[in-house]
Amino acid sequence: MNTMATSGFGNGALDSLAIATDHGRTRCVNAENPTGGKGTAATAASALGPSRKGSPCIQTIKAGDSVTLMDVDGPGVIRHIWMTVTDRTSPTGPNVLRNLILEFYWDGEETPSVQCPIGDFFCCGHAQACRINSIPIMVVPNRGFNCYFAMPFEHARIVLRNDHNEDVPAFFYQIDYTEYDALPADAMRFHAQWRRERVTEIARDYTILDNVHGHGAYIGTYLALTALESRWWGEGEVKMYIDGDEQYPTWCSTGAEDYFGGAWSFADFDEHGRMRENTFTGPYLGFPFYSQRLAAHRESDYWDVATPSCAACTAGTFRIRFISILTCASPGSRSAPRKPAISSGRMTSRRWHTGTSLNRTRRSIQSVTVTSVSLADLRLFR
Repeated sequence: MNTMATSGFGNGALDSLAIATDHGRTRCVNAENPTGGKGTAATAASALGPSRKGSPCIQTIKAGDSVTLMDVDGPGVIRHIWMTVTDRTSPTGPNVLRNLILEFYWDGEETPSVQCPIGDFFCCGHAQACRINSIPIMVVPNRGFNCYFAMPFEHARIVLRNDHNEDVPAFFYQIDYTEYDALPADAMRFHAQWRRERVTEIARDYTILDNVHGHGAYIGTYLALTALESRWWGEGEVKMYIDGDEQYPTWCSTGAEDYFGGAWSFADFDEHGRMRENTFTGPYLGFPFYSQRLAAHRESDYWDVATPSCAACTAGTFRIRFISILTCASPGSRSAPRKPAISSGRMTSRRWHTGTSLNRTRRSIQSVTVTSVSLADLRLFR
């Protein structure tokens, strides 16, 4: 008889902490222990003495340079990633969270399985941090970025590239992982695509994810966009074309805010009878950021530098920015992002109102294309 099963012990959320089933070895990589070696952390000294904050962070990342955050052999599983960094370097450089690019390479691959701006990886688009309180991603004051997705590997290399217009000081990070003697044969690898479109085309579906083949699970979507007109942006249905679907999808939502777990434009009425969008986050979904403030001095290859300026943005418009896709796939799977065409539709100023959404779902797939319908009054940027 399985006494644990009959007693209920083992079914609680924290019961696993009291069950000796994990035979891995805890390791971490940070500026104090960049190799993750056993007994090699905190060897640097400071004015406080030996092993006292001798190397708490990467002091400076030069503009145009890349630094390796992690380069370790496995087998292993990344359990937790924590990072923090300034969000601006000067009045003309507020886009640090858009211009620091994370790249994850698994098992000796030359093309990264993850390539995404650091802010958007942690569900903070528009180069602006906001609070996220979900199970896989948590962002807490002040820019404490946390990721809890499990990421198995035989070899892991994580690189941070500085595409910012200035040097970035004081980058703090820690990557906690478990080292094992072997991984299960069916352990999958973590993938994330980041893509955007400056202006969507009327009545043309916007492709979120495409050209993904192999066995895997679709985890979810983070979407940030800008509405260029004072009309509701969220009537596009998310459609998933799975395992050979052609003209019509297998899976379809009933609206953009519906896909992200909300309803009726995330809105409520204040004491004056005016409709307001409400932000929220939950374990697996949310609408964490909305703003009608204008964001000035945006200078970035990832921030619509070439977009012409408009005279003004009306109070009814707001901005949502771009998409980060999180997927897991089997070791032999590959995701080849299709570069979206930049439409010749109406442009707008680099100053917009902002709103973001996140959703975490799991879909078993072999191949997938995900699209969102662009309606007459919908303009998306990515």
